[in-house]
Order: sequence, then C-alpha cells, then structure tokens
Amino acid sequence: MQDKLKEIESLIQLLQIEKEEDFNQFRDFVQSLSLSERREKGLCWHPLNVIKTGYIYGERAFIVVEKTKAYSRTHQFRSGMPVRLFTLQDDETYEKNGVIHFVDKQKMKIILNSKDIPFWLEKGSLGVDLLFDERTYIEMEKILKELNQSKGNRLAELRDIYLGIKKPSFHKAAHFIELPSLNKSQNEAINTIFNAQDIAIVHGPPGTGKTTTIVQAIKILSAHENHILVTAPSNAAVDLLTERIAAVGVAVTRVGNISRVDERLIDLTLEGQLSKHPESKNIKKVKIQAAQCRKNAAKYKRTFGFEERKERRELYAEAKELDAWANQLEERIIEKILHSSKVITCTLINATRSELNQLTFDTVFIDEAAQALIPATWIPISVAQKVVLAGDPHQLPPTVKSKKAEKGGFNITMIERCIERFSTVNLLNVQYRMNHKIMGFSNQQFYNSRLIADISVEKHVLPIETSEPLVYIDTAGCSFEEQQNLKTKSRFNPNELNILREHLYQLLAQYTDNPIPSIGIISPYSAQVIYMKEILETDENIQPHLSSISINTIDAFQGQEREVIYISLVRSNEKSEIGFLADYRRMNVAMTRAKKKLVIIGDSATIGGHSFYNDFLNYVEKYGQYQSAWEYMYS
Repeated sequence: MQDKLKEIESLIQLLQIEKEEDFNQFRDFVQSLSLSERREKGLCWHPLNVIKTGYIYGERAFIVVEKTKAYSRTHQFRSGMPVRLFTLQDDETYEKNGVIHFVDKQKMKIILNSKDIPFWLEKGSLGVDLLFDERTYIEMEKILKELNQSKGNRLAELRDIYLGIKKPSFHKAAHFIELPSLNKSQNEAINTIFNAQDIAIVHGPPGTGKTTTIVQAIKILSAHENHILVTAPSNAAVDLLTERIAAVGVAVTRVGNISRVDERLIDLTLEGQLSKHPESKNIKKVKIQAAQCRKNAAKYKRTFGFEERKERRELYAEAKELDAWANQLEERIIEKILHSSKVITCTLINATRSELNQLTFDTVFIDEAAQALIPATWIPISVAQKVVLAGDPHQLPPTVKSKKAEKGGFNITMIERCIERFSTVNLLNVQYRMNHKIMGFSNQQFYNSRLIADISVEKHVLPIETSEPLVYIDTAGCSFEEQQNLKTKSRFNPNELNILREHLYQLLAQYTDNPIPSIGIISPYSAQVIYMKEILETDENIQPHLSSISINTIDAFQGQEREVIYISLVRSNEKSEIGFLADYRRMNVAMTRAKKKLVIIGDSATIGGHSFYNDFLNYVEKYGQYQSAWEYMYS
C-alpha cells in the first residue's frame, strides 16, 4: 500500500517542479520587461480609454477598454486570461485584477474581481498587464494532498482502484443496451459505462465517434441518476459537449468563467439562465444601488464632521443590506437552476466552484482525458461516485513546461495508466472520417491495425479528383532551408509554402464552376502559420476562397476535420534535426484531420532518418502518391 502511495507523493513533488518552472518562465518573459517592452511584445496595453462599464452575475463589475494608439499589431491577450488593470500617476498607482471576457484588435472586456467599478478610472493613463495564473496549481496541490491522506471514503476507494490496489467492479447486466444508430464497439462502451461501479475507460481514436458515444451514454444515465458532471481540460471541449448534450434533449447547465464560454452557448450557462429569470432585473437594479451607496460613502475623505461620518456609516450599512438581499435571492435562483439540471458541464478546475458544493454527482465524465495532467484529473474525480475517462493517448499530450518534471513522468496521463492497468478498456474501432488510405498509416503505427474505415468513408474522395487521396511532396535536394524567428525561436520555411501554394492553386483551379471543399492548412510551427496567413490571405488567387480555408497550428486543429488537409513540416537542415516533429502523437493528430485528401510537404533528407517518418515515406510510396517539389517549381 505505501509503495503504491509513493506514486501520489511523486506527483506532489513533480507538480512543485512544474509550477516553479512555469512561474519562472512567466516572470522572465513578462515581469522583467519595462512597460514599453511589454507593450512592444504585445504583453501590455497602455494607454487605454474606458468605453463601457457595468455589472454581471456574482457581484462582479466589468469594464470595456480600447487602445488609444495602434501599437503592437499582435498581442498575447486571450479570452479567459487573468490580467491586471492599472493606472499610472506621478504620485500614486492603483490596480485591480480581473479576467478577460473578450478581446479583439482594439478592444478588451475585463470582468473584475470586484463588486464595484474602480473610482480611479477617470484618472486616465490606464493599462492592462498579463498575470501569472496560479489557481490551477493551487487546486492541483490541494487535491493531491487530500488524495494522499484520504481514508475510508469514496475518494480513497477510487484512488486505490486507480493505483491497482483494488480491481474495478461492474454490475451484472440485466440486458444489453443496443442503440441502432451506434456500431458494436460504441454500444459495448455504453454498456460498460452503464454497468461500471467505479471506473470505465473509453479509448476513442480519431473519427470513431467518441463524443457521440459519450453523449448517448450521458442521455441513458440521466434517466437513472440525479446529477451527472461532465468535464474536459479545455473550454472548447466542454462547449462542444454542452452543445451536443443539449441537442439530445437533456437539461444541461454550463458552469465556469463566462469569459471563456462560446457566445453561442450563453443561454445554457448559469449566468445566462440567471439573467433570464424574472427577478434578474431587480437583482441588477439593487446591485447598482448598493454600488452607488458605496461610491457616495467613499467621497468622505480625511477631514469631515459628525454628520458626514454618520451619513457615511449609514450609506455603507445600506449598501450591505442591499447586497445581502440581492445575494440571497441570487443564491436561491442559482440553487433552483442547478438542481433542475440533469447535467453540469465545466472544465476540470471549475469542478471546485462553490455553486456545485450543494450537488452530489453519481457519475463524472472526463473527456479528452489524454490531454489532462493527472493532478488536474483528480479534481473532478474528488466529487464522483463513478468515473468515466474518455480520450486517446495517441493524440495531443498535456503541456508540461519543465523538462525535469517531464522526465519524471509528469506528462503521463491517468487514461494511459488505466489502459495499462485495467483489463476492461473499450476501444472504439470504426472510424467515420477518413479515406482508408489516409487512415492506414496511423492505424498501423498507433492502433495495431485494429481500426476499420466505415463503408461510408472507406473510399470517399473529392468529387473532382484524379490523384491519390494521400500525397507527399518531397523538397529534398531543393535547398529549402528552414529559417528561425529570432524573437519567438519558432521555425518557418518560405520555400515550402511556395510549393504548398502551387498545389493549392491547382486544386482550386478544378473548382471554378463548383463549390470548393473545406481546406485546412496546418503546421506544427507557429512562425510558419503566421507566415502562411500573411502570404495566403493577401494572395489575389486565394482571397475569394478564404471562407473555405482555415490556417492554424496542429494543436488548434485538435478535434476538427476538413475535406482537404495540407501539412507543412517546415524542418529542413543538414543535421536532420526535427524538433517538434519528434512528437509523433502531434503528427497523428495532423494526419487524421483529413477526410478525403491529405497533402504533406517536407524534406525526406531531414525527416527520413527517424523511423516513424521513414515508415511513413514507405507507406506513401506503397499506398499514396510520392512527388518531388521540382514538379511544382516551374509550373
């Protein structure tokens, strides 16, 4: 038992190493810079104008700010990031923290960690800085310590099952649940989930309908259980699940920071449902009155008499009473909304939100579990009676910034451990996305050739197509040396893009009289993505078709698909250094986004010395179309 618990103790140590490295990187990159340097690198907006203020649910104020100058065309601010709103004056500095609700080129909406609009906004010289977000680390540290000390409760039982001290149990099935719309492996997964008493594992390779299976399982369980918690590491994954659950008629509430929720789902959020309640206008009106009382009280400063002191005291007392009334009513409405919801959805970290303390969850689903660090995965499990882990360890792994922590195994996920330790794992083995030739290489490399292409997609190709669905364009011998962005250290390859563009021209030329297929252009390198966007989005031949073309990193394409996918590998050097390309799971994601055509451009002389890419090149020669870049250089 103690030997097994050492795994948890090791995680606690590795978490501290990762946290320190993350903070150090942030400090070195942001906090050591001057205001002008932060502004130049897109890490700070200053100066700003206030264009709107107001209040949202939860006693929180918001502010919308706008740049006063067109500085730093690019910036690092993203929806959901923690920030510091500040004003710089000769004699004093004021600041208030918050979270970005939305951001575009010139404007930013910030939800403040405050019930009042800062009085100092009118002072001017406003700015916004990025902050280090340590909340996730705090919650992960907390759950690991709790996990290490747990005895005689459900968390301890689930911990012991995960560590292999006990075996997971399953109810004896009264009958086999069979949904006509699902295939055999999907129905088997649903039955395992339904009959599991402790933990169920669903391994869903690309295009195998993992989300569909999970949603149907949730629908079935919702008829037998009071409340189900559905989580994932990313807001995008949670939003997708929320939308799909609502679509099958199950009452669902999306909980979390509203700044990180897709606008289309606002009506399903706790805030959205609260705002539609008949009492919401009264609550908002009272909160504004309370804020005005505090503002009026705050005008009395330094020297004032008995009457002023008395009035200030009365104003603060009135504000307190108004807040208490509004909060009490708000809490009752929230309780009603949550109790009437069969399913609550949120990210892993938001499973700790105070609003959820009043609920007990019969089952907790964790989707995209192969992208979640083990400590983060334990956060929602801590409120579970039963756990369902779903994901694919052969796709994108969680991000680990410390090489030391990664070497210690911090990047290994819970679903990987469970697949190794448990005998009952449901593999979804029929994929509905890719032509079988596109699927074939990943199937061999990652899934022991256990996947089957459904007949509906097995041989599907573009409607106007003469070449193979799988194409590799080799730049070897063309002197297409990679380049490096000196600021970001990311790589790009202009000549490789030229070849990609020529192939794209030829593809688009086939669709002059027909709608073009959906196209994704991706690369593992952000510098190449930025360069590709600059060139392709200003290309007169491509501009008319941009609505059908997406350009982004491989990571950003996780979970997406397009009829045509182009992959620019970028790396081309005499030392055969491949950097990011050595993460074969990332390449598995890239190669499995394509439905009908996959075109990869790269330098075989650079990548061919690595067994994975050597196997791929051999696969293309056997089942696809192998071309030289020379064919496109003088077309």
